[in-house]
Amino acid sequence: MKQLDKMPPYQRAIAKGHLCSCGTAYKELDKPIIAIVNSWNDIVPGHCHLRELAEEVKRGVIAAGGVPLEFNTIAICDGIAQGHKGMKYVLPSRELIADSVEAMIVGHGIFDGMVMLASCDKIVPGMLMAAGRLDLPAVVVTGGPMQNRVAPKESKTARQAFLRGEIDEAKLVDVTLKYYPSAGVCPFLGTANTMCIVAETLGMSLPGSATPPALSERRRSIAFESGTTIMELLRKGVTARSILTKEAFENTMAVVSAMGGSLNTFLHLPAIAAECGVEVTFADYDRISRRTPLIVRVAPNSQEYTVADLEPVGGIPTIMKELQPLLHEETQAVNGKKLADNLSAIQPADGTIIRTLNNPFSPEGGVAVLQGNLSPEGAVVKSSAVPSESWIFRGPAKVFECEEDCMEGLATGQIQEGDVVVVRNEGPKGGPGMREMHRVTEVLTKVGRTALITDGRFSGASAGLAIGYLSPEAAEEGPIAYVQNGDMIAIDIAKRSLLWEISKEEEKRRRSLGLAAVLQQEDSLLLRLYGQHATSAARGAVRR
Repeated sequence: MKQLDKMPPYQRAIAKGHLCSCGTAYKELDKPIIAIVNSWNDIVPGHCHLRELAEEVKRGVIAAGGVPLEFNTIAICDGIAQGHKGMKYVLPSRELIADSVEAMIVGHGIFDGMVMLASCDKIVPGMLMAAGRLDLPAVVVTGGPMQNRVAPKESKTARQAFLRGEIDEAKLVDVTLKYYPSAGVCPFLGTANTMCIVAETLGMSLPGSATPPALSERRRSIAFESGTTIMELLRKGVTARSILTKEAFENTMAVVSAMGGSLNTFLHLPAIAAECGVEVTFADYDRISRRTPLIVRVAPNSQEYTVADLEPVGGIPTIMKELQPLLHEETQAVNGKKLADNLSAIQPADGTIIRTLNNPFSPEGGVAVLQGNLSPEGAVVKSSAVPSESWIFRGPAKVFECEEDCMEGLATGQIQEGDVVVVRNEGPKGGPGMREMHRVTEVLTKVGRTALITDGRFSGASAGLAIGYLSPEAAEEGPIAYVQNGDMIAIDIAKRSLLWEISKEEEKRRRSLGLAAVLQQEDSLLLRLYGQHATSAARGAVRR
């Protein structure tokens, strides 16, 4: 039965009157109503072209016998939010997005299915969380990557030159526009592209939909096909949770590991899974990464290739085809086929951009979970972006109470080569909001060989020995709250080890003196509420 038909007759008539006032023909309301859940705006490069894609989705829905009705939700650009208070709002916006979709769908009670359009860091996971929470037939349409006109190295070199005062703002913007030349997802394998890949590997986007370029004809055809696909899912009664299974999450963790994808998936996959009644843990991720070879290196793990280079060599289906012996083949995608069937006619790996299983870049995946007395619940590092000479590192702690203090320390020469920089009070509760420390990682390159440890998180673009998502965080009285300047910290990525070299007696003594970390004061009610209810990074930073 259609959702609209479940209303009492009088209320149904009034609801139809309101919908007709917006331009929908009365007779059309006998058809299934599909929500076009958009996140378009004029601010975010990955989202500024979604209005055009939404029109293609609508055409597909209409062609397949449905009625598309569109509404919008928010989208924050991580690149613009970096390095200031705005970054505190980015992770909480994930919950706002999921909540706003729930409010619109349940509040109106008229929608039979959803096509969700999103591209970037917290928007795709917010949409997937809503899909799992509502458990309607749903398809996700992502925006596709930009096609960069210069190599990643040129963009990185320009940024470093600006930091050294060698080029001005106009020159940096000029180079940036060659690397980010159009609408679309930023070209590197950051959180945005990683989450678009996640939508595909979970089965919630059409197979082969993550890597076609943003402004390509193929991208528009994917949008149209997604509109027809939602109608087929509705006819078959296939809802989001029947696709979002534990096995689908394990397949996704394998693909992200094989590509050295964004560490933010350690937050988002547990959060999406929780909405589906499925548990995904740091331990699951580390187990899968250990057995999954690294077969893809694109920026930031390479300075030669970007995500746009994957499409000509087969995209995500070819990566999954190569990984097929390690995957659950019975998982289902929105096109109605099982993984084994979707991979049956896929082109083989080219051997250069996508390597084969018997000739990987590394025998293990590109992400790792570190354990030890500094991180009892785990901490995460993108091992594929760490130079081999830094896999083992030991040095004295240089402690900062927040990102701003660390940036001031960098500006005033407080940090020396060989230091282990500790930035705390940046977790889900302590931030509140769990900012990315991406600007810190960029500026640290000027110092030389260092390590960074934080209860905050990182951009998918971050590289180097940067360990984050440390749990429990300082605000929950995790060990990081009691680290002091000069304490020795030892890191061994191969052994998955993160050790704080003090005795249990000394840690107990420090704890007896009270919380060492300084909790940040926050005026924003939104952020205070998030901080009060957020769980640890090891649990996806979801609310409780």
